[in-house]
Amino acid sequence: MTTAKANVREIHVAVGVIVREGRVLIARRPDHVHQGGMLEFPGGKVEPEETVQAALVREIAEETGLQIPVESLHPVIGIRHDYGDKRVFLDVWRTEQAQGEAHGLEGQPVEWMSPENLRDEDFPAANRPIIQALQLPFFLAITGGINTSEIGLKQLQKALSSAATGEKVRLVLLRAPGMAKADYDFLAEAALDVCEAAGAQLLVHGSLGVFDDNPDAAGLHLPWHEAQKLEARPVPEGVLLGVSCHNANEINHAVAMGADYVTLGPVKPTATHPGTAALGWAQFRELVACAPIPVFGLGGLEPTDLDAVQQAGGQGVAGIRYWWP
Repeated sequence: MTTAKANVREIHVAVGVIVREGRVLIARRPDHVHQGGMLEFPGGKVEPEETVQAALVREIAEETGLQIPVESLHPVIGIRHDYGDKRVFLDVWRTEQAQGEAHGLEGQPVEWMSPENLRDEDFPAANRPIIQALQLPFFLAITGGINTSEIGLKQLQKALSSAATGEKVRLVLLRAPGMAKADYDFLAEAALDVCEAAGAQLLVHGSLGVFDDNPDAAGLHLPWHEAQKLEARPVPEGVLLGVSCHNANEINHAVAMGADYVTLGPVKPTATHPGTAALGWAQFRELVACAPIPVFGLGGLEPTDLDAVQQAGGQGVAGIRYWWP
């Protein structure tokens, strides 16, 4: 590293994901500033001796006129990014309780946009994991034990109609590790129709070959023993890629290969893996803080743990027991 590079100071930036009626507030950067003309989430630099929450409340008021109750802010994700000429740490927080009407008080256009309409190429590169976090749900529903395709489909239909999360299931991970591949492919094809009818997306689980045989799935989730064999992203952009992780090295590998999200656990002790040591909330928080992509907490968690996961900086809860019959 050159001396000039080493002396580049990291800028701590508070970023606000302000949600209202399912849409998020977006601004356009002035043409004369760094990354000018691109879209961004509102926020600004954290001043010395200022908390990130205080900075966000101040910046949002100055930029848009909105008033943010500080107690309504929840962490979303932390992202470190090197642009070459500057390094930034984006400290991203979310609220759904902004008060007032939004205006571009610094001359910048602002608008409320649906998360589904946000495109990576319209934003600075550092913002892109925020878009991914917004487009992912708070719950990743994983299928439990499936013995046959016929029974598995009935279980899936029942689970989708009676999920205990308090919201509609939007993302299902079809996990059936004991099933023969031909049977799994048959199940996946039928499960795609079941999920589509319920308004949910389906992820397949296993090796790249599983996705190759089920290309209509929304994405592929790699167990760690499959992910560790790969050095690069195995599926196209626009297809979700998840990885099961248990420690910092595995998270770093998933990030390097271009994963869109990871599951991390077990956070709590589980009956299904009694010999596996739980991370606990403190270690979960530490690992999430170093992950520049969304992290789902996994292992012994219920929908009621969502707030604890998000306070630790996680995306949401992944699991089987809370929804699978």
